Amino acid sequence: MTRFLFMLPLLLCASAASAQQQPGHDACARDVTRHCRAVMNNGDGAVLACLKQNRSRLSKACDKVLTEHGQ
Repeated sequence: MTRFLFMLPLLLCASAASAQQQPGHDACARDVTRHCRAVMNNGDGAVLACLKQNRSRLSKACDKVLTEHGQ
C-alpha cells in the first residue's frame, strides 16, 4: 500500500507532462502524415525539416506550434 501511495504522485506528474506535450503533437500530426510521410521513419529532425519546407501548406495550428518553438 505504501508503494502505491508513493507512486501515485509520480504517475500524476507524468500524465500531466504528457498531456502538456500532446497539443503540439496533435496540431502537426495531420500535416506530417499529409506532407512528410516519406520521411516519418527518418527521425524528428527530418520531419521538422520537411515541415519547414512545406511551411506555406501547413495548417494554422501546426504553423503556430512551430513558431512558438522558434522554428
